[in-house]
Amino acid sequence: MGGGATRRREFTCPAGCPAGYVLWSPGSSTSRRGPGTSTHTLSQCSFLPKFIILIETKYQNNNGSSCNCLGLTDEELTQREVDFIDIATDEIPDKQYQASEDCTKFKSKKTNRGPLAEGWRDTHDPIMCSYKLVTVKFEVWGLQTRVEAFAHRAIRDILLVGHRQAFAWVDEWYGMGMDDVRDFEQRLQEETNQRVLATPSSENLSMTTASPGSTPEPSPLGPSPPMDFPRRKSSAGSGTPTDAPSTSKQPDPQ
Repeated sequence: MGGGATRRREFTCPAGCPAGYVLWSPGSSTSRRGPGTSTHTLSQCSFLPKFIILIETKYQNNNGSSCNCLGLTDEELTQREVDFIDIATDEIPDKQYQASEDCTKFKSKKTNRGPLAEGWRDTHDPIMCSYKLVTVKFEVWGLQTRVEAFAHRAIRDILLVGHRQAFAWVDEWYGMGMDDVRDFEQRLQEETNQRVLATPSSENLSMTTASPGSTPEPSPLGPSPPMDFPRRKSSAGSGTPTDAPSTSKQPDPQ
């Protein structure tokens, strides 16, 4: 990954957008450290300075067997809750289910990998685990517990769906070089901007790019209570999380 990159994103929530979007309207920065194995993402809401989301990531070539690869202190370990994410068997929000992204049904044409059956983590090689340490702080009396719990659940769903897609889309990215990846990112950004600009702001979340010194206009909406959505299981497995980090199967190196 080289020296990595730093990005700043600012989101403006129009009046009438779902209140839950307010939780995801911070300026955020991402930096990569070391030889491409660690990432550090910090999100802080400009109009709610006491709302912070910190995600620290480390990738290792194992199936989730490392107990403390992110180097937590003894005190931090006592506060940590470990949640295992299985891309094959965990339940996902029903509205986000796509049959083409069901890892228990998908088979890669380029790598001949899949479908994944229950227990795949113990039999497949090579395999990579993405370890995430997610810290959420919302120091507002009366709302802290509910908002922090909601944020953790939302982040878990994002990680689950995203890693399922990384596996199910392997035929689209397998064999790409770094220049190919950068070109793909640029093309995707342009397509996303076009869709956002073509969508009425009264119906969708709009995204704007601002200078580092600017501050987005506060949204009139406050955070909403946690919401539970219908969830769907993949066709194999119980979908019960266990105490381990998230894992995803990787294609054989070229």
